[in-house]
Amino acid sequence: MDFDLSSEQQLVVETARAYAREHLLPRARERDEKEIFPEEELRALGRLGLLGVNVPESLGGSGAGVVAYALALSEIAAADASVSVAMAVTNMVAEVICAYGTEAQKRRYVPQLCSGEAVAGAFALSEPQAGSDAASLRTVAERTPNGFRLCGTKQWITSGDRAGVLVVWARTGASVGARGISAFIVPAGTPGLSAGRPEDKMGLRGSTTVPLVLDGCEVPDDALLGAEGEGFRVAMTALDGGRIGIGAQAVGVATAALEAALAYARQRRQFGRPIAEFQAIQNQLADAATQREAARLLVLRAALRKEQGLPFSREAAMAKLYASEMAGRVCDMAIQVHGGYGYVREFTVERLARDARVQRIYEGTSEVQRLVIARSLLKEFEDHVP
Repeated sequence: MDFDLSSEQQLVVETARAYAREHLLPRARERDEKEIFPEEELRALGRLGLLGVNVPESLGGSGAGVVAYALALSEIAAADASVSVAMAVTNMVAEVICAYGTEAQKRRYVPQLCSGEAVAGAFALSEPQAGSDAASLRTVAERTPNGFRLCGTKQWITSGDRAGVLVVWARTGASVGARGISAFIVPAGTPGLSAGRPEDKMGLRGSTTVPLVLDGCEVPDDALLGAEGEGFRVAMTALDGGRIGIGAQAVGVATAALEAALAYARQRRQFGRPIAEFQAIQNQLADAATQREAARLLVLRAALRKEQGLPFSREAAMAKLYASEMAGRVCDMAIQVHGGYGYVREFTVERLARDARVQRIYEGTSEVQRLVIARSLLKEFEDHVP
């Protein structure tokens, strides 16, 4: 792996870092406490080219690649994970339309996502009874003379009430399981599409998570994304890439927690000296820094493989699994270093710990990541058995 960033990659990272520290961090606590959706901040990210980092310039993106995207997302997450999750899903929606959309679909929707005109993108796959088992979704898409009529309910949809462009999965065939599932592009405001009350979440409170109701939502034939019946493959491909984003987000949150713990340990004095001088504290900081760096390298390995067009599903699962669990440990360490102060909302580490918790759940739980990794290992072993 080449650890030297190109000038373009460096520019993307520096742009993200400057905006995150100057504009996102100062209001992160307010967005968390008041549950303020970052609409203007997302539009600003669009103007900076950060909502389509891995999207071709011809479609309004930055064209800087997956490595630059992962690094930029970490910078945003270190300041405010709520903003980073909306950024991550928007990039993912733009990428999936680039990968499977017709030329007309790409020209119509991708520039809206990359510029911030659409505010955000939404990925409507999960349902009340179909989370990790996405193949059991029940939303149906019935044929009409002019296209399809979507009926069903989606659950846990990030930015679902704010997104200008949504990709929705529904069953177009009678087959059960993954066969017969198709994907559709549904613009906000389409009759029959409505969002329910935002969930009152533990963390990521500046990001809305809502149920969606599709009540006779009619879309034309050209709303179909990819081939009919191949929607499950579209979703799984997108989720592989999305796991790189969640891994990068986890690295960003852990970085912020580690930096807060370092600063506090140097400032806090007990028994006549800074607690940073005590070996017990130093051991915790050293372990956290080592784990954060290991996670960062796993994320970058997966990002580089995707960028180079190599298989990356197992690497993305490893990165997401390790980084998300690492972030939980590092945030817990940061609270411990802060002592009682770490448990109150006045200190940033309390928010970071709440924001980190969901990273082990969305875009595939830790349990699902272990299944992906184990199946890949077993298949590789079987392929090499004489």
